[in-house]
Amino acid sequence: MTHARLRTERKGALQLTGCHLIRRVTVTKYILLVDDSELIRLATRHFLESQTGFKVCGEAVDGIDALEKASHLNPDLIILDIAIPRMNGLQTARELRARMQKMPIILFTWYADAVQPQDAEEAGITAVISKSNPAVLQSHVKSLLAAA
Repeated sequence: MTHARLRTERKGALQLTGCHLIRRVTVTKYILLVDDSELIRLATRHFLESQTGFKVCGEAVDGIDALEKASHLNPDLIILDIAIPRMNGLQTARELRARMQKMPIILFTWYADAVQPQDAEEAGITAVISKSNPAVLQSHVKSLLAAA
């Protein structure tokens, strides 16, 4: 099955409301994770995929890998660490924006307090979230993907 077909898959559920039968449709949203730590990627994947409607479509280990995978996978959202090899998170976000990638980008990092808001905005980062606060990540992912 091609990625284009995967992106249009829908899961339907029937719900009885009063005397009417209504079909509720859930559209899966796809996320690309970018972090050089396999453990962080695995934990973040499990955390996100435990939520209804989210699927991690790919993982990247550095900035160059992220650019390649984003162009092939066309995710709805990218979650990106700042401290990654070959191209840091801010550089990667800038390059994604230069390539006309319009999806939201969350900078998910241990160094969230060190990221200057102006630097994040100039790089096209939608939100900067500390890895110590996954509940905030969950909230941002839900709101950003609901708007997409």
